[in-house]
Amino acid sequence: MNSQIEKRKVTSSITLLDAAGVPLSNHVVTVAQTQHKFLFGTAAFDTVPLASGEYSGKDLELAQIRADKLTGLFNAATLPFYWGQFEPVHGQPRTEALRRAAQWCVDHNLKVKGHPLTWHTLCADWLLPLSNAEILKEQKARIRREVSGFKGLIDMWDVINEAVIMPVFDKYDNGITRICKEMGRIPLIRTVFETARAENPEATLLINDFDMSDAYDILVEGCLEAGIKFDAIGLQSHMHQGYWGVEKTLKILERFSRFNLPLHFTETTLVSGHLMPPEIVDLNDYQVKDWPTTPEGEERQAREAITHYETLFAHPLVQSITWWDMVDGNWLNAPGGLVRRDGTAKPAYDELKKRIKGEWWLSPVELVTDASGKVTITGFPGDYEVSVNGTRAIISIDRGNERHTIQI
Repeated sequence: MNSQIEKRKVTSSITLLDAAGVPLSNHVVTVAQTQHKFLFGTAAFDTVPLASGEYSGKDLELAQIRADKLTGLFNAATLPFYWGQFEPVHGQPRTEALRRAAQWCVDHNLKVKGHPLTWHTLCADWLLPLSNAEILKEQKARIRREVSGFKGLIDMWDVINEAVIMPVFDKYDNGITRICKEMGRIPLIRTVFETARAENPEATLLINDFDMSDAYDILVEGCLEAGIKFDAIGLQSHMHQGYWGVEKTLKILERFSRFNLPLHFTETTLVSGHLMPPEIVDLNDYQVKDWPTTPEGEERQAREAITHYETLFAHPLVQSITWWDMVDGNWLNAPGGLVRRDGTAKPAYDELKKRIKGEWWLSPVELVTDASGKVTITGFPGDYEVSVNGTRAIISIDRGNERHTIQI
């Protein structure tokens, strides 16, 4: 295992006592990891129709196969809150459908993130007749409604998405570009973050962008200098035109590490078919009817996915990696999934599972308590089940050196 990845492991102690408080010495204890603190996630938009009972017959069978693949590998999920789709008619948001999906994810031990609260793309068309002041009012109300309404189910949000190009976006008119152009990026970012923070002070709130140029670096710096608080910096790594390579990835990590904030790789894509032509600037401009996965492409995808994940997981500030999307064709019709359209796993899925649920996950171990009733465990931060004499307890280890006491 990569020595830097090994450094993620922490050591904590557990002391076992009987009902009278006497140490249980020379007892066999089984310790098994049940959850990882690091977030290995994916876009999980398919859970919305699944949780709402919209599938039937063969579609339902396939949806359940995909759901099994989802829960078999990941511990985090991103759900869609694109304003134009979430609330196509003013005052008629799809709250219940998203609530059911979020509950499904929580019930399956997936930490949920909402994406996004503020974005110029897929924006609500009903904003267009409004004045800029009215648009801003609606944007703030939308943030308050979602952040407060989903509190407890969704406590992590991409608060603003792709702000670097937001005020200069010119493909089509939209309300968010209008107000960003008038207010400026930093004042708008301050407004949306303060609005979200007021509704859920404990939430994890991200700025997120695909632009890995100096422009994003400078924007983050400007926001922090203005006193805006980010809980994490979201970095997209869509590689439809080819794998970045370790050198470029490390350079990006180095640049954004100077802020000493958690880094979330929020949207990671590697295709298993032909690569998108290099001259395409906007990935959305590449529209093809047929973009198949190939055996050669799948082998390439597996190699590159493992290298990318190992590079990111080895970095101490990276706390989350989200694959975008788990199933082929779900985004831009690209063969960017870890799972084929028929629900079968690609080599990249299997290889990632060997790491995430194998090398990077503490398998059940049996330990024997010492004279003071203590055992020491070393593993990756997360939740662990401790079993002794038929009694089970869940403990969490985070930074290491925690001392847990369990009374039987």
